[in-house]
Order: sequence, then structure tokens, then C-alpha cells
Amino acid sequence: MNFFKKIFSSEKKETLDKGLEKTKTSFLSKLSKAVAGKSKVDDEVLDNLEEILVSSDVGVNTTLKIIERIEERVSKDKYLGTEELNQILREEIAGLLSETNSGEASEFEIPANKKPYVIMVVGVNGVGKTTTIGKLAYQFKKAGLNVVLGAADTFRAAAIDQLQVWADRVGVPIVRQQMGSDPASVAFDTLQSAVSQNADVVIIDTAGRLHNKVNLMNELTKVKRVMQKVVDDAPHDVLLVLDGSTGQNAFEQAKQFTAATEVTCLAVTKLDGTAKGGVVIGISDQFQIPVKYIGVGEGIEDLQVFNKYEFVDSFFK
Repeated sequence: MNFFKKIFSSEKKETLDKGLEKTKTSFLSKLSKAVAGKSKVDDEVLDNLEEILVSSDVGVNTTLKIIERIEERVSKDKYLGTEELNQILREEIAGLLSETNSGEASEFEIPANKKPYVIMVVGVNGVGKTTTIGKLAYQFKKAGLNVVLGAADTFRAAAIDQLQVWADRVGVPIVRQQMGSDPASVAFDTLQSAVSQNADVVIIDTAGRLHNKVNLMNELTKVKRVMQKVVDDAPHDVLLVLDGSTGQNAFEQAKQFTAATEVTCLAVTKLDGTAKGGVVIGISDQFQIPVKYIGVGEGIEDLQVFNKYEFVDSFFK
């Protein structure tokens, strides 16, 4: 089964390859050592592979799933050469990502029957949340959509100002109030403004505090409830932004946020600065939440729609 047809433009694929360079180099050099001098996939190779996947931040549970699937293929085919291991790994990882509907898209698009399409963005401070919102707004605007931003992280003046900088840079309207305002009130005003402007997409920033899950849960629930007074099925997406370079810490944040609110999709940022790119595979599998976007560089174009085929291809290139 060959999933790996080219989907991205060569320029976009080049950015992805470059962004995953550290992960790929680390992973493949460990893999070649693991199979050195071996002609077939045996228990020792599988043990080494398990260690490599765990150390690439794929996570223990997901690693065990992958190893189990490879063991099944080994026992079924009776003989598997180590030169085939690369292709088998690609297929099994892409197959695993398929189970969460991760990475089917290749463009920044939204459903045509939801207008405005409301995205509520959550995540702790420092993971690249505001930058992701700015880059997302840029991509949607570039796709010809009208975008409105809502600065509902009212606990930090810096968050409001940073979002304003992005709104100015991208050239999209922003709804904001003073620091300390009620976040739900900002969300309400943003949606009203978006409806009156006939906007296509609304992106709402929210506070990234996690020290008290109950407060966070109550606050996000209230924001949702108030938004529904304007758009009855809002938000259409709750996007959790995670910093890929933190590896296992990103797992922990995913656990906390999925307990605090209903997360529908993920953006994993800062993959270009780390060898921990395997975290994308593990988080998607463990939480059964699709990865929608990945950050593979600092440039405004370097937030990409996550496509599992292109990702796995770059991972093993």
C-alpha cells in the first residue's frame, strides 16, 4: 500500500523537510545504528526500535502500538529484511494517524456551510498561541476569507497588545477591551462584530492559565455559552496549541486541557527547533484528537496544514 503521493507544492514540502530536519536526523541515525549488521527484523531490532521511538517522544503507549503492528507483519511475512523497515514504519505511522482523521487536508479551508466559522484557541502562555493565531489569520486571509480576531485573553496586557500587532501586520480587524475585562464579553462583542461584517472566520484567543483547572473550565464554558447567544453552534473548533519542543510536557498540557474543555483539534508549534517531532504522532494517537496545523519555522508562511503523508515522508526522507 503506497499512501505517499505528492500533495504539497515543492516549496511547502521543502519548508516541512527543513522544519523536521533535527527530528529526522536524530531518528534516522539511531535507526541505522539499530539495524547495522542485521539482515532481518528480529527481537533485538524491535527492542532497539522501541527505544528509538520512545526517545523521539512518540510516547510509550503509541510506541508499543507501532511495535505490535510491526511484530504482526513480521510473523505474517515470516521474513522481513531491515531495508524494508523504513517503509513499514512509514506505513504503520501513517495508518495510526489515519485513525484520528489527522492530516487529510492540504489547504487552509473551512466548511462552506458555517458562517462565521468560529475557532476558539486555547493553550498555556509561551507555546506560540498568539503567533499561531496571527499566522492562521494570514493564511485564511490569503485564501480569500474575511477574518476577525478576538482578544479574549484579558489577563495579560501583553497578550492583547501582541494580538493587535498581528492584526495590524495581517490587516484584519480585532475586537479588544481593557486588560481585566470579562473574556466572555470580548468573545460576545467579537462575534457580533463578525456577523455584522459578514466575516467568514472568527479566531478567539483565550487565557493560558492552568494553575487552577476548575477556574479554567468555568471560564471556557462561560465563553462558549456567551458566544452561542450570537452563533448558536459556536465554537466550531477548539484548537489547542502545544509547543512540540517540550516533548513530554506537551503530553501533560494536552492531558490538562482535554480535561478542562472539549478540544477538537491541535496545532503543534516549534517543530523546527527540536528533535522531538515524534510528539505529533504520540499526542494525536493518545488523545484521539486530530492534528490540524504544525509550526515548522518562524516565518509567517511557516504554519502549515498538517498532512500525515507529507509529514511521514519528511520524517523518513
